[in-house]
Amino acid sequence: MSTTTVGGPRAGGADRARRWHRARRSLHGVSFVLPNFLGFGLLTLGPVVALFAISFTNWNVFGKAKWVGLDNFTRLLKDTSFHRALLNTLYYSALHIPLTFALSLGLALLLDRKLRGVAFFRTAAFFPYVTSIVAIAIAWNLLFSKDFGPINQVLGFFGVADPPGWTASSSWSMPAVIIVGVWREMGYYMLLFLAGLQTVPPELHEAARIDGANAWQRFRNVTLPCLRPTTFFVTVMLTIGSFKVFDLILVMTDGGPGQSTLVLSQYIYQKGLVENRFGYASAISVVLFALCMVVTAVQFAVNRRRNG
Repeated sequence: MSTTTVGGPRAGGADRARRWHRARRSLHGVSFVLPNFLGFGLLTLGPVVALFAISFTNWNVFGKAKWVGLDNFTRLLKDTSFHRALLNTLYYSALHIPLTFALSLGLALLLDRKLRGVAFFRTAAFFPYVTSIVAIAIAWNLLFSKDFGPINQVLGFFGVADPPGWTASSSWSMPAVIIVGVWREMGYYMLLFLAGLQTVPPELHEAARIDGANAWQRFRNVTLPCLRPTTFFVTVMLTIGSFKVFDLILVMTDGGPGQSTLVLSQYIYQKGLVENRFGYASAISVVLFALCMVVTAVQFAVNRRRNG
């Protein structure tokens, strides 16, 4: 009886000590995670929620928001500039995504070798990605100059009588921007593919080589399946980045000539920060957000089906 009387309080004290220890550990963990969640809530989640709310209003920063319901979205259906920006965004993405993917993967395969100076070439390929976008735009605009640019001079040397006007032409301005975008970003995605190639077991290549598989068969049946997680990540990031392209076009062509390179992100900038129509700009942003979400959801569904 005395043992039970003495042991009961001791056992209860031990339980309280364990619970307090677990609570302290949880509190320590929360203290490390909380700043990140606060930043996410204040700088990302909050603005996104506000974006959806503002898209249903007619509001500028100098006045009071007026609820207009779906008027901003119905106006988009008749806005020819919005239609042009949407088509240009899809045009840019349709070429930028596969070209950047193919060139970055090919570059990664070339530089995934133990060769002298390979570190230099990897650095040189990545360097454009960390270079100032303004410097890149100015340099490429000089290269694309119709009368004095070295690109057209080279084309003239090879017999092209009427070389393109590039950024001064409504027909060639978007291809010029795509070329610069691919050149700038393929080094970054090359590094991602290089990291993925390091995870491919060399034993699989050796076994395929012993079985008589040539280089293309080894790439198709060994390398690509092992790169599936990297390929999926690169595709998603490329898609979202292509839909949101803004800075390169703003500095290089400013959406021109005319509206030949006007994209959704720049149209949002024009309506919001230039014309002070934040309600209408928010509605365009919602459309861009929905476009990214739908395409990303389709990519996740396709990837899940392949893995399943």
